[in-house]
Amino acid sequence: MRDTLNKLAKRARSLANTEIERGRENMGVKAILEDILPCTAMVLIEICTIFLTIMASTTMSRLGMSSFVFVVYTNALSSIILLPYSFLYHRRDKIQAPLFTFPLLLHVSLLGFVGVTIAQNLAFAGLSYSSPIVACGMANQIPAFTFILAIFLRKIKVDLKSQGSQARIIGSLISIMGALSITYYKGPVVKQYSPFFLQLARPRLLAVFTSTHENWLLGCFLFAAASFALCIWNIIQAGTMRKHPQVMKIVFLYTLFGTIQSAILALLMEKDLRVWRLELNMELLVIVLTAIFGSLIRSSVQMWCMRLKGASFPLFFKPVGVPTASTCGCLLFAETFHYGSMFSAIICGLGYYTTLWGQLKDDETGKNIKGSTSTTSDEKVPLLQEKEEEEEEEEDSPV
Repeated sequence: MRDTLNKLAKRARSLANTEIERGRENMGVKAILEDILPCTAMVLIEICTIFLTIMASTTMSRLGMSSFVFVVYTNALSSIILLPYSFLYHRRDKIQAPLFTFPLLLHVSLLGFVGVTIAQNLAFAGLSYSSPIVACGMANQIPAFTFILAIFLRKIKVDLKSQGSQARIIGSLISIMGALSITYYKGPVVKQYSPFFLQLARPRLLAVFTSTHENWLLGCFLFAAASFALCIWNIIQAGTMRKHPQVMKIVFLYTLFGTIQSAILALLMEKDLRVWRLELNMELLVIVLTAIFGSLIRSSVQMWCMRLKGASFPLFFKPVGVPTASTCGCLLFAETFHYGSMFSAIICGLGYYTTLWGQLKDDETGKNIKGSTSTTSDEKVPLLQEKEEEEEEEEDSPV
């Protein structure tokens, strides 16, 4: 009898140890899913974003593709993709908010105008006059621009004794210094265009921009204007999402409105209708890849990461584009890169992280003071990054 009881006790301990081991394995898998996979996914998203940006820049310089036409085609294809996807994404929502109301249509029309018609056209026009590494550096200005804009609009109160406010002010100054440096100092060339690329470049006849040669200063100012437009877009989008939380439907609507508005702009800017003709070459490939990646892959991955790690998580990976642009541009696409631009982009990244840390510090302090237990909505899109703890308003998925 005693032997039987000992055997049963050993078996029970063995089963308990087995369950503990299984629990540890499950915890290990869960840790991988919640920690490693989101980081890997966001790094890959930023790498793919820069890769497509460099492909677009190369296509514009080699084949003379119009940046205005490129914006129209990519957003038109994105609208077609988002139409079924947005309704499938929200099919299980308990409350289906009406879409075709005048206030909502007014908001999405404004979102499309600022975020697509202005920001994207300025960004891709700037890309054709500078380089992808400038795009990375200027995209890192968004937290600083948003902070400055929020001060002027009295959306936030600056406490000079607060560590968060001090960090945001210092980070904004560093970012602006980096932006000025990237604009006025290029430095020695890392790798020049090959003669083959120069021979393939051909003139484009635009109403305003008439030169195909790199115009660094103009490109930097266009990128800066695009970044500032995105700051305004963030604020408008935050208010829209609070009232209409069905994210993907809003994305579909403002993409559609932005496509229509951009088409009108492109018709005004492009005098030669032949630029609208598409052929089975790199132009079509870049348009299709950009539309699919921007409308489906990037937005889905970013929202999945935010559900696991919080709304601010994707913001920490934006400066990954600087080394990615440098490596891909030099090795794969023979882009022109300058040491001064790379150094300035790193300064912009330092200012970006300093400003972002200050923002998170201010948000944490605000929560502690209020004793608030509310959390940020899981349905926020990546660019809702600025001051949302007081008004639920929050930032480089990705030009």
